[in-house]
Amino acid sequence: MPDLRAGLVGLGMMGRHHARNLHALEGVDFVAVADALGDPHGVAGSLPVFSSIDELIEFGIDYCVVAVPTHLHYETGKKLAAAGVHALIEKPLAGTYAEALELAEMFQAAGLVGAVGHIERFNASLQELRRRLQAGDLGEIYQISTSRQGPFPSRIADVGVIKDLASHDIDLTLWVASSAYESVSSRTLHKSGREHEDMVAATGLLQADVTVNHLVNWLTPAKERRTTVVGERGMFVADTLTSDLTFYANASVNTEWEEMSHFRGVAEGNITRFAFPKPEPLRVEHEYLRDAIKGDTTAEIVTLHQGAEVLHVCEAMLESSKTGTTVALS
Repeated sequence: MPDLRAGLVGLGMMGRHHARNLHALEGVDFVAVADALGDPHGVAGSLPVFSSIDELIEFGIDYCVVAVPTHLHYETGKKLAAAGVHALIEKPLAGTYAEALELAEMFQAAGLVGAVGHIERFNASLQELRRRLQAGDLGEIYQISTSRQGPFPSRIADVGVIKDLASHDIDLTLWVASSAYESVSSRTLHKSGREHEDMVAATGLLQADVTVNHLVNWLTPAKERRTTVVGERGMFVADTLTSDLTFYANASVNTEWEEMSHFRGVAEGNITRFAFPKPEPLRVEHEYLRDAIKGDTTAEIVTLHQGAEVLHVCEAMLESSKTGTTVALS
């Protein structure tokens, strides 16, 4: 099979990292880029730089990575679907759930591979976590908690912290638990003087009877990226900044006299930090997309319908914050 002809639209903060990976990806011929502002980071090299997605499509590409601002995702995705071009669209998939669902249906109807850039799924710690959960290492899952906090990212201007950052946690929760959200409740704050929310605390319940909570902001001076899964046999903690995965087992032996044990409940047992390969998540994401476009049905991409469901939960969080109620998701 000949190499796939790949294009990239959007050469900003995220686009430059996509360009680096596309240049190095085996089985892919990175042929052209497009950005109305040119190539500010100088990542195109000798490739032609077009000013619009229309010119890039006309040049001839098999698939396109979309790294433009969120409000442009919908129109850009529609043009790619109409032209028969496969796509990886950065998260969030679109500005609204309705737009995201329409894009998903368009790509599906055209028989195209469409993926969403929820890069956290491809972090080695979360890949290993999901593998161990599926193998039954934790037993029944009780609770999933995430903490995603850090400084404000200057790349973001058109969405708030829920659709930008909490969308990662929603996607990985849906993925590791293999269960949809049943309801969510959230509270947001606006502290930076911007139009959109910059802090959110959210709780929810999955259809699998798993409780979830998400603490997300971009007003914290130190970065934190942590996912904790509590279950029947103990607790997994995935740190996606370091790609470390640690398991805290429930104690299997008595460590104190019987009269005191009922005060302590579950006790801490062995603690294990696992060793496993840690490739760059963005490279893994690109490799899976390439393989899916080439027909590999086992390549686990984040589908457009999955990306749309993330936005469904995001909008429920925003509604909950606005109304002060718990919102049920159908």
